[in-house]
Order: sequence, then C-alpha cells, then structure tokens
Amino acid sequence: MLAAASMQEALTEAADQWEASGRTRPALSFAASPALARQVESGAPADIFISADERWMDRIEADGLVRQGTRKVVAENGLVLIAPRDCPATFDLADPEGIDARLEDGRIAIAEPESVPAGRYAKAALENLGLWDRVRDRLAPRENVRAALVLVESGQVPLGVVYASDADASRKICKLATFPAGSHPPILYPAAVLETSQWTEAEAFLAFLTSDKGQAIFTRHGFAPAR
Repeated sequence: MLAAASMQEALTEAADQWEASGRTRPALSFAASPALARQVESGAPADIFISADERWMDRIEADGLVRQGTRKVVAENGLVLIAPRDCPATFDLADPEGIDARLEDGRIAIAEPESVPAGRYAKAALENLGLWDRVRDRLAPRENVRAALVLVESGQVPLGVVYASDADASRKICKLATFPAGSHPPILYPAAVLETSQWTEAEAFLAFLTSDKGQAIFTRHGFAPAR
C-alpha cells in the first residue's frame, strides 16, 4: 500500500487491527503523494494508493491505473500553524505582526507548495489570509509534510504549517492556531485499489477503513471522518 506521509500512525494502527482479526497485513509505504503517484505510473508493485488530495488520484485514474468503482474518500483533515515551543494563550492568524514576531529572522516550514498537497493547501490558506506575500521569501519547503514537521520539532525553524493530524502525532510542538476551513480547499484523502493489484483483500481493507472501526482510528489520530 502506498499512502500519504501524514497517514503513517493511523494506517499502521488500521493494519494492526486488520492483522489481529486474522487477515493478511498490508505492507505500508509512506511518502509525499506526488512521489507515490509517480511510483504507480512507473509500475511499482502496490495494491492500494491513498493520496492527500484529489489531484494525484485524478491523474493516475485518468491513466487507467485505478480499479473501476473502488475509489472512495477515507478521511479528511485540517491545517494548523505550529511552533517548537510553548504557545501563547491566544494567537491571531490574521495579525501579520504576530507572524513576524514569531518568525524573526527564521523561516516557516511547509511542504513543497507547487506539487505536494500539504504545501498547496498551506499556500492557499496563507494567500487567503493575506500572508503569502509576506512569507513567500521566508519559506523552508520540504519534500513532504512530515519533513516540515521535523524541522519545527528540532527547533530549526520557528514556525510550520502542517496537517492537524501531524500536530496531534507530535509531542515536540505546540499548535499556535487552526486555519479556517474556508481558507483552503477541503483536505480529502481519496483511496483506491490499483488495477494491477493481486491482493484479494484489497477492496475489503478499503471497506474496513470507511467502516465505523476504521473511521474511529482516523479520528483518534487527528483526522476528520470521511463524509
């Protein structure tokens, strides 16, 4: 299974539960959605692809690489601003001076904003709030959202924009603020069985992810349930 980097903890728990029920455990591989989509396009052996946005799933589906009728959204997410130290009692995303005070001479970590879903969502949210032009020359872009998270965790940068689920997965950061849902496109995780899959339980595993038990796993890890 090829899945977006932000789903690591949730899918690992889902695989654990699946295996505990006597089923075959899926092999999990995590990376940025564009990197995974390109692996699928190059013929990498895999059974399921889970993307952090619709665009990369649309691309491989248009190439005929998705088994017809298996595509479904398995989870949703939010976007947050994080810092590596204690958070103030309140923080106003709409206050440019607050961003400047936190950044000082540092940079803001985000996933690569032109192709990686988390980076595109971050850019959209910052543009919507009128902050993009203020920070665009102060970015520390990374190959995926977890790499951006690590920069903040290690204190190498004073700010980062990551998914809400990533913030929940880390005890080394604080959540400064949540971006309003309307400031960026809906963060959806489409999943599908790949046309070349040989795993007889692939569709059943996807059904498990959208079941009440599967959705409870995603909720525990900071995702919003699929609608």
